Amino acid sequence: MVKFETIKSMDVQLGGNNFLEVAHKKAITSEGENEFISLSRGFITRENEKRFKRSIALPYDKGVVEEVKKALDTLME
Repeated sequence: MVKFETIKSMDVQLGGNNFLEVAHKKAITSEGENEFISLSRGFITRENEKRFKRSIALPYDKGVVEEVKKALDTLME
């Protein structure tokens, strides 16, 4: 069984009721722990609850995060 713990998260509003959650998370199993960065697209329901559509996980590695930031900056030029 895997237990997920959110260490820190921030939401980026995408317009309307849509958002992107950027989070530092930890997966905990009986065999150990693994930290990662999660990018999850979601929306807010009429009941004001978060619902998620899809997600991608990146290694919790400063080099990887820097490369992704660089790629995003390049795409925006």
